[in-house]
Parts: sequence; structure tokens; C-alpha cells
Amino acid sequence: MQADNEFRRVAPSLTLLRNIPIFNGVADAQLAEIARIARQRKVPRSTIIVRAGEATDALYVLVSGGAKVCNSDAEGREVILTLLGPGEFFGEMGLIDDSPRSADVVAEQPCELLVIAKADFKRCLAADSDIALNIMKSLVRRLRQADRKIESLALMDVYGRVAKLLLDFSELESGVRVIRRKVTKQDMAKMIGASREMVSRVMKDLEIAGYIRVEPGRIVLNAD
Repeated sequence: MQADNEFRRVAPSLTLLRNIPIFNGVADAQLAEIARIARQRKVPRSTIIVRAGEATDALYVLVSGGAKVCNSDAEGREVILTLLGPGEFFGEMGLIDDSPRSADVVAEQPCELLVIAKADFKRCLAADSDIALNIMKSLVRRLRQADRKIESLALMDVYGRVAKLLLDFSELESGVRVIRRKVTKQDMAKMIGASREMVSRVMKDLEIAGYIRVEPGRIVLNAD
């Protein structure tokens, strides 16, 4: 009876974990152990999930919803470092090097999260090389993205930065690049170091020129 109750408790988490890239290739037995130790958490929109400077005590996996990783100065000016969607995770850097949180993570939509405590996360890394490899791949991918962002800020004008951001957000569907992620012009402005008004102007110019097509629920990028 106790075993049946435990299975019913972890079954929802186990189903979620199987669909998250960081756990690709992980054996079912190890996945079941992660499901057992992971804690589910739901937060409403605008919740500050973690704060910069806080001690890093857990890994967070975003199951549903969306969040922004951001920093702000003493005057409240905000820069968005990246946007996170379902299947992505955060908090891993501080768990690896024992440093405090480097940025705020704020829910932009209602979010469902899986939370894995620091000690449990380190045991998972030691026990399963697939998890460690997936973490390393993700860190390398984020480093490359940061390099490209620095390059665009240094070398591109606002038109180029907006165009590159749209391309980064897009996914290939039936041979066409499409953006389905809901991103506000204000968020775009905070990601590329421009004003919301300038982003709106560039988006309008790109649409008039035929480079993008705004449709209900998506933006289509035209290659021609």
C-alpha cells in the first residue's frame, strides 16, 4: 500500500521529467528517483522566483509558463538577459560553483516548476553522467548566445538587433520561420538596449517592407 501511494505521488513528476531536455537519456530508475525528490511549485504572474544575491539552494525546471532572467540598477532600470520557456531550467551555475544567484528570475506568466534541492541535485550529477552532459551542453549553448548578444550590441544598429532577436526566437515549421512565443515590445527593448518606441518603429518598418508578417498567435519571418 505504501509503495502504491508513493508511485501515485511521483507519477505526475515522472511524466513531466520525461519531456524535459535536461533529462534526455536518463534511465527510468534514476528518473523515478529525481521525481521522488523533486518538489512541484506553482507561482502566479509577476512572482520573483529567485533574487540576485541570494544563496543558491535549488535547481528550478520550468514545466509550463514563461519567465524572464533580468537585472536592474539602483534607479530601477531593467535589462532582460534572456527569456525562459517550458523545458528550460535555471539556478545550475550557483549550484556548481557555490556562488550566489547572479540575476532575478521573474514569472511573466503563471508558472509550474519542479524544484530540486542543492544536495539532491549534486547527488544526481554524481550518479548520472547523462544529466551532467546535458547541463554542460546547455551551459555551452547559453555561453554562445551571450557571445552573440555581446557582438550584436557592439556591432549592430537597432534594426539589426531587432532582426537578430526575431530570428533567435523563431522556429522552423514546414520550411518557414515562425515565432509563437509571446514577447512584448517592452521586453524586446530591454533585451537589446533600445526604447520600446524604437522597437515598435522597427517592427512596423519590417512589416511594411515584407520581412515579417504578423498573424494571430504568431509572427512569420519571410526569407525573400
